[in-house]
Amino acid sequence: MVRRSLKSVWHPCTQMQHHETVPLVAVSHGRGAWLYDAEGKRYLDAISSWWVNLFGHANPRINAALKEQLDTLEHAMLAGFTHEPVIRLSECLAARTGNVLGHCFYASDGASAVEIALKMSFHAWRNAGHAAKQEFVCLKGSYHGETIGALAVTDVALFRDAYSPLLRPAHVVMSPDARAACDGETAADVARRAAGALESLLQQRAGHIAAVIIEPLVQCATGMAMHDPVYLSEVRALCDRYQIHLIFDEIAVGCGRTGTFFASEQAAAIGADGAPVWPDLVCLSKGISGGYLPLSLVMATDAIYQAFYDTDTTRGFLHSHSYTGNPLACRAALATLEIFEQDDVLNANQVRAQRITAGLLSLADHARVRHFRQRGMIWAFDAAIDDPAAVARFSRHFFIKALENELLLRPIGRTVYLMPPYILDEAECDLLAERTTAVFESVMADA
Repeated sequence: MVRRSLKSVWHPCTQMQHHETVPLVAVSHGRGAWLYDAEGKRYLDAISSWWVNLFGHANPRINAALKEQLDTLEHAMLAGFTHEPVIRLSECLAARTGNVLGHCFYASDGASAVEIALKMSFHAWRNAGHAAKQEFVCLKGSYHGETIGALAVTDVALFRDAYSPLLRPAHVVMSPDARAACDGETAADVARRAAGALESLLQQRAGHIAAVIIEPLVQCATGMAMHDPVYLSEVRALCDRYQIHLIFDEIAVGCGRTGTFFASEQAAAIGADGAPVWPDLVCLSKGISGGYLPLSLVMATDAIYQAFYDTDTTRGFLHSHSYTGNPLACRAALATLEIFEQDDVLNANQVRAQRITAGLLSLADHARVRHFRQRGMIWAFDAAIDDPAAVARFSRHFFIKALENELLLRPIGRTVYLMPPYILDEAECDLLAERTTAVFESVMADA
């Protein structure tokens, strides 16, 4: 199977030549938190298969929902037609925001959702008579996808540099990454300093800037850079003051990953008596379908929606793809949301998180670990390695050694992170913590 895959399948985010020495893992099937290869060896899916598989593989409840939907409607175009799964999903998600974000526009993947949000912001401003607002702001180290528009607001050199001649430049401002704290600074101090840097830009370019895009609380692909929620409060206030749209990319951090269903719920809007911070546009994907089917969406405020509501077709949001709002994907998402409610997942995850964190305490105090951090169901720490070649070796060896210890873990450079599914029992929590620690010790002993 592996030889056939090397000949016929061009794998994503991969230098294919590496698989001449590091064989592909040929997955046979999955059950719960575990993947099994063709030889029967198992691997605890500690990164939820790129952060999507929230409730385990072959989940019986999601399976049942999809089987039922298959006998009803597999697909119908969403232009001029609608269907029950997409209506119910939109209503359920809007209710989770108190209907502040009451309009859902559908796509298939995270990068597409980001493209939609950027286009919506630009077009809404144009429809409102502010055609000069064509620029976007992103954070240092930000990642928002790998299509041309999404790459324009991505600041990870590995993904961006080769395609930079094709991209429209964005403004890149200081990240609120708590690891940037100077002596005596708290994470909140760093967040306020970063907000100040953003305001300096807005003072100069507000008339030309359409939107600021942020991954709230955790910048994932740059190495799980975590920041204080006060940053979201400060940026919301700045965007209001300077008339800029705020886009939250919750593709990786939403759906309960940071401890609340939307990450932004952990920040309080300034002067709003503790109400959550809501953006003008929010992007969701990854875990929204439980890891079953490609689905993404952009949720918009009524102000954004009304900017397009007109008798003139050219003022409408003319974006589409063939599988927009696919009924099967929407039904998987509805089943995922039902599990959140039926199993009281957010509270149950607090107990899981406490147990895993306790199991990782030896790493938190390890002499060769920097910046051990945790937010909800995300853990990360940085190996104390600085040489680029040594970092590359560490990342590769850690991945291989983890597989040997029945773990699927895929470091980002020197950063080891855990993003397990929300179904781990106590034994699996303990196994994950113990073996992650053992793998790190083994790899660092050889470094």
